[in-house]
Amino acid sequence: MDGLDLIKTFREVAFRRSFSRAAISLGMSKATVSRYVAELETRSGVRLLNRSTRSLSLTDAGQVLLERSTELVAMAENTLNDLQAHGSHPQGRLRMSAPHGLIAGWLSDVIAEFIKRYPEVYVSLVFTNDDLDLIEKGIDIHLTGGRIDDMNLIVRRLVQFDMVVCASPAYWAQRGIPQVPEDLAKHAVLSYSAMPTTHLPFETNGKPHDVAVHSRMEANDAIALIELALRGVGVAYVPEPLAQSHLERGALVPVLRDHMPHEHWLYAAYSQRRHNSAAMRAMLDFLEQSMGPNGEFPQVMPPAQPVALTATCAPSREPVAVRATASAGRTGKPPPQ
Repeated sequence: MDGLDLIKTFREVAFRRSFSRAAISLGMSKATVSRYVAELETRSGVRLLNRSTRSLSLTDAGQVLLERSTELVAMAENTLNDLQAHGSHPQGRLRMSAPHGLIAGWLSDVIAEFIKRYPEVYVSLVFTNDDLDLIEKGIDIHLTGGRIDDMNLIVRRLVQFDMVVCASPAYWAQRGIPQVPEDLAKHAVLSYSAMPTTHLPFETNGKPHDVAVHSRMEANDAIALIELALRGVGVAYVPEPLAQSHLERGALVPVLRDHMPHEHWLYAAYSQRRHNSAAMRAMLDFLEQSMGPNGEFPQVMPPAQPVALTATCAPSREPVAVRATASAGRTGKPPPQ
């Protein structure tokens, strides 16, 4: 039994001047009420009640405890009520982390609509492409497109997406369009890597394989790679949703469509807690509901007007629709960010 329960039981006895009446009010046996008061007296080292066969009264110490415990019990009950409200109604602080690229449209729309719907929730966003210790950093929900190996986290799949190899029409016109993944060895690749030479995952005839490529430069942000690809610097291997608007208007041209793997997911990860807040549960549901009507990844950048492409730089085929599911799980292969 904790001290607060002992104090609350003592207060009930003091108000009702009877162990029997206090027991009825608390829904406890008279023996339990008597044991609680005796335990409180033992812990405090003083007698709190004067008992006789006919009457019950407070000692001086009991009167002091009754007066000083009023604010304590009220504060504890108010705090408990607030905590229960947090568990049933979205409110309070919700701290999230996500890759930098997600702020370019979709996540901004989600957060804007969420805080309009739940005005009592304060959302704190941390943008990073690094792995985080969610407990240490106080993160409630972590969005990521990479592999999650921490078995202490619960992982919810939000949406499946494709990767794309793309470059500007001017770059392809100058360097030629690769026909097979191995042709990328002759191209300047903009990589999500700290290594000057890296490997990119592909599939040929349903069989996965990695292709060694030369990295022209590297960055830890897919949006930076897309911006450089738009300027004709090299070839980017990035999540397709982040480049979708540029692909649709022809500013970037995809290649090697038939060789791209299709097992990349955007995940929401959160720690295994016994009681997750209502704000956190509401945000997880909100993220899932924000996906397109057919389960596709939402548009993350405003579409621009299409531009004409030369025949030599035409896309190999139309963008593949991506798929979504709400089932939990992990992927065995991390996509570049």
